[in-house]
Amino acid sequence: MNASDSARSGLLQPGVRRREVAAWSAYDFANSGYVTVVITAVFNAYFVGVVANKADWATFAWTVALAISNLSVTILMPALGAWADRHAAKKKLLAVSTAGCVLGTAALYFCGEGDIALAMALVAFSNFCFAVGEAVAAAFLPELAKPAALGQISGWAWGFGFFGGMLSLGLGLAWVLTAPSRGQTGAQSVPVTMLIVAGLFALASLPTFLTLRERSSARTGGEAHAFRQVRATLARARSYPDFWRLLACGTAYFAGISVVIALSAIYAEQAMGFTQEQTMMLIFLVNIAAALGAFAFGHLQDRIGHKRALAITLWGWLVMGLMAAFAQGPAMFWVAAVIAGLCMGSSQSCGRALAAYLIPPNQLAEFFGLWTLATRLSAVIGPLVYGAITWITQGNHRAAILVTGVSFVLGLWLLRGIDVERGHARARNAERDASVTA
Repeated sequence: MNASDSARSGLLQPGVRRREVAAWSAYDFANSGYVTVVITAVFNAYFVGVVANKADWATFAWTVALAISNLSVTILMPALGAWADRHAAKKKLLAVSTAGCVLGTAALYFCGEGDIALAMALVAFSNFCFAVGEAVAAAFLPELAKPAALGQISGWAWGFGFFGGMLSLGLGLAWVLTAPSRGQTGAQSVPVTMLIVAGLFALASLPTFLTLRERSSARTGGEAHAFRQVRATLARARSYPDFWRLLACGTAYFAGISVVIALSAIYAEQAMGFTQEQTMMLIFLVNIAAALGAFAFGHLQDRIGHKRALAITLWGWLVMGLMAAFAQGPAMFWVAAVIAGLCMGSSQSCGRALAAYLIPPNQLAEFFGLWTLATRLSAVIGPLVYGAITWITQGNHRAAILVTGVSFVLGLWLLRGIDVERGHARARNAERDASVTA
């Protein structure tokens, strides 16, 4: 399919080839291993059980490391996005953040029992770099897909990404399961899985950097204007009431998703009594469900609308939280995990596509920086609240997951006030006004 065929297909912007979309999707494939293995399935439980030796404050310490990282992203990402827009440097920023995450992940290999400060610092650094890369990669989406196909392209890439997470987790699981043959326990084999994740991230992201094009043009001005531009953007944000409300909605529901991503393995081991191997198999199943959810909802949301599709996933999250909190045996918890997987892929894809639909096209990286600000602020609030509750209640993870459900209720309420088509029209009018002014 040549460029003109792609444009006529109704999916891709003029001049965009399928191979470039595939290369962009490869980044979702590459970075998913970090979330799946480091944040969700392996290193979080390893930190609590081995590095911190199951101390009462261990879960809270883990959430503090993530909070420091996400708070840093919240403060700096809008400015970084403004800088990337001004200098047409999205791809350069993506390369730097990717290298940082790969190196930080590989360095986790050296963390063992008692290395609490080192582990927290490396997790904070690598997660910061991951978040920057994720935001910058998302800013390429409206340059590749037509507005009517944002959901489908986003969902396809997000679903493809979960297979990258499964590949990293599968290789890590194979290494852990064969630990006895090397005279090791499962926990002792965890550090090597960090090298596996880092290596796959580096290799799988190469197509992105070799093929993806930087289509934006540099604008006049220098780095000194970046923070000033961010302040102006925040001040102007109320001129885009639907995007502004989406930021609030995203902050609410991502608080709950952040808990599941960061603490599900800890919950499985501490509340349900799962072993390291069982937990990794559980997360593997979650990733399969997440890939299916992202693929299915990518097509569905373009048909029924981004708002309605997102609402369906938030109701699913609420059901999942109640099932996990009241599960007395593994059967109900496994069902809850499958629901979480279906909702995880679809809700994150829906949120990214809806944000892209409401953002002025001439401020992609900057406004996606604001979207990252909202979601990363939630990643500070959600896990910290969860960790604090488990600390206060001396390890009552069921109470903590029940409180987490409030974030999905709030997200549903805020979502009701978004007029998607009004917000889209306002964003496109802003682009035309900027062209006239220029």
